[in-house]
Amino acid sequence: MGAMSKMRNSTPIILWVLIFSFGILWVLQDTQVFDAMAGGPTHLGSVNGDNISHEEFNNRVSYYVEQHNEQRSTPMTSDMRSYYEEQAWEDLVAERLMAQKMDKLGIKVTDQELINMITGDDPDPFIRQQFADEDGRIDRVALQAAIEAPENQQIWMMIEQQLRQNRSQQKMSNFITSGLRVSSSDIDRAYKKQNSFADIRFIRFPFSEISDDEIEVTDREIRNYYENNKDQFHREESYRFQYVAFDKTPTSEDTLRIKQDVEELRERFAEADDHAEFLRQYESTTEYRDSFVHKDEIRDEYAPVLDLEVGEVSEVYMINGNPHMFKKVDQRDDEIKFAVFSYDVIADPIATIDRLAEEAEEFSFFASEDGFEAEAETQGYEIKTGSATKGTSVVPGMGEARPLVNELERMRRGHISEGIELADKFVVVKMTEVISAGPRPLSEVRSQIENNLRELKRKEAAVQRARDLAQGIESLEELAEVSGKEIQSANNLRLGSNSISGAGREPGIIGAVFGLEEGARSGVLEGSSAAFVIEVVDLDIADPAAMSSDERRNLRQQLEQQKYIVFSEVWLDQMKKDANIRDNRHRLLSR
Repeated sequence: MGAMSKMRNSTPIILWVLIFSFGILWVLQDTQVFDAMAGGPTHLGSVNGDNISHEEFNNRVSYYVEQHNEQRSTPMTSDMRSYYEEQAWEDLVAERLMAQKMDKLGIKVTDQELINMITGDDPDPFIRQQFADEDGRIDRVALQAAIEAPENQQIWMMIEQQLRQNRSQQKMSNFITSGLRVSSSDIDRAYKKQNSFADIRFIRFPFSEISDDEIEVTDREIRNYYENNKDQFHREESYRFQYVAFDKTPTSEDTLRIKQDVEELRERFAEADDHAEFLRQYESTTEYRDSFVHKDEIRDEYAPVLDLEVGEVSEVYMINGNPHMFKKVDQRDDEIKFAVFSYDVIADPIATIDRLAEEAEEFSFFASEDGFEAEAETQGYEIKTGSATKGTSVVPGMGEARPLVNELERMRRGHISEGIELADKFVVVKMTEVISAGPRPLSEVRSQIENNLRELKRKEAAVQRARDLAQGIESLEELAEVSGKEIQSANNLRLGSNSISGAGREPGIIGAVFGLEEGARSGVLEGSSAAFVIEVVDLDIADPAAMSSDERRNLRQQLEQQKYIVFSEVWLDQMKKDANIRDNRHRLLSR
């Protein structure tokens, strides 16, 4: 049933609703209720009372979008824009938390400091970059003229604000770094990890050699494991939902439109001299390669270029559903230089996308009135089911779907959404279940626990088998003969590495190697994927006393930077937990 038909059937009800509503409005207009409603959130959010405005949020998002358009040839998708919106919000929250922390710590930039950054003996790198002469000296005359020029007043205000912010952040960074001490022993250990090497021989007993028939896992073991390790199965709040999809598949009209767009450029393509610039200007999805290609190496789908004269442009060919034109640029013997102009066929943003958006909104409206399942059956839409987890933008079976997850986080059980735009479709969802955060029930994780226990028992069995074989054995050669295994070698094994050539990722085994003496043989060692017996052929442990002053300084800087990054992330997460962060995006951005 169409929308207009349903609205005609609902006309008597709608009229009574309108009459009643206007009556209520007349009664309420002399009260303060509208003032209270107007007192709703006017800011996008706040951090400990410091408001985040809609304007600065939009400016930050616009910056990310501009960077995307400059650096990528792919068009902006709704999922990508949602990602940038989330990033903008996180940035603004982090900036306010850091600024508040700096205020609390008394970290400020005085006016005199700012003056010194601009006109002092050692100005900020930005000032030096703008006003340095050929010899690297600051052109004081030009700098002073720029400062005194009335037309530069607004620009200088922006520069001063940025310089003050940069210096504040540098002070904060110095404050954090000052508390992250890197000791001499830290540097010595790092130097040893980077410069200590070993040559080894080893025999490997893979855990995978223990078959499932040799392992038994009981129900009691599964239950005990679950009770003792519930924290392993914690999940965030999650959602189950039904949805109807409106795919953004281009129509035949969309294909014809794009093909006509390409055809209309045929004459200009033929007249173009700078083919790289032409393809960039008209946003061809195929870039120009200014090189000759032997005719036998030309791809089959590009074969039409072989029949062209130099300077001639082909008709439009549909390749993989997208229109292409070819131009033979030059030819020498059996080699050809050519240009390919192409567009990807996409759904028309008005004729197709807007129509789908309207269909999704229409379905949402009537599904809310008549029921989700009933409306889907009436309009002939297939109902699909899905699940998602709070804070995770990837939805199983749907891929990247941040706008959907954002909407699910605001919905209640039984609620029906408006149309939600994703990269390849619009969806209207009905929330069927909101699952609180906590450990997943045993029934859901039973197979996972059984597999974990099976792998633990497989490992234990493989290690015990290797020990039984190695008992009383004097050499690797003898162990190899008894076990039917091959002796493997790994040379120049670095202490700081995680992998062994021929054995994969084994950081624990590598650590054990450097705990042995040269010429020594280990007992049976338990690794990540196998049991090992190792013999150290050659061992070279680096001496930190051999470090040069430059090496020590560089290592200190590396370690300080690593500590700074880790500490900053943890510190910011803790500040977020302790802060009063109000997020009104769901109330303002959806308007």
